[in-house]
Amino acid sequence: MFQRAAALLVAFSLCSPLFAADESLPSIFNGKDLSGWKAPNPNPWWSVTADGTLLGQQDEKAKGSVLETEQEYRNCIVELEVRWPEGSDLDSGVFIRAKQKWQCQIGVSRSLKRDMTCSIYVPKGGYVAKAHDVEKLLKPGDWNKIRIEARDDHYTIMLNGQTVLDTDLPGYNTPGPIGLQIHPGVKNMKVEFRNIHAVELK
Repeated sequence: MFQRAAALLVAFSLCSPLFAADESLPSIFNGKDLSGWKAPNPNPWWSVTADGTLLGQQDEKAKGSVLETEQEYRNCIVELEVRWPEGSDLDSGVFIRAKQKWQCQIGVSRSLKRDMTCSIYVPKGGYVAKAHDVEKLLKPGDWNKIRIEARDDHYTIMLNGQTVLDTDLPGYNTPGPIGLQIHPGVKNMKVEFRNIHAVELK
């Protein structure tokens, strides 16, 4: 009986859509160019560095930009690492689903004037779900790993291996691209992304 249970457990782990390990998530950034992404034209914002990171920089007029994937996702897991200069006035984020109506904030909120990393922001509702313990987990000036899991109306967000938000939020289920943001109006902003992975959950 024990052997049968163990076999079932192995079979479940191979078929499970949870994708707990990084290597199980398909990469959506190749570290060489913007293949698979809808780069703006002209593009003063987004480039790939020699060490394979995706660099986002504010343009001279501080108009900002959102770099979106060509593929659309609904129920999904998104993982990435993000870094920005310590002490900088960063306002970035990760959009999922349609029309940029749902965002996982990265950095300082324009409205609240404080760091709201991993909180959920929606344009007509503000910060509808606030992450906890972020100040204990965030590594200023270093790489920070964010994991977003969206299943229908349920969202889980992890920062550096710890769950910082677990909530239900109805009304944002339409499939859409994954987007990385440079917020307009923030001068001299710089943000780096690497190890960007995502998978559509069935």
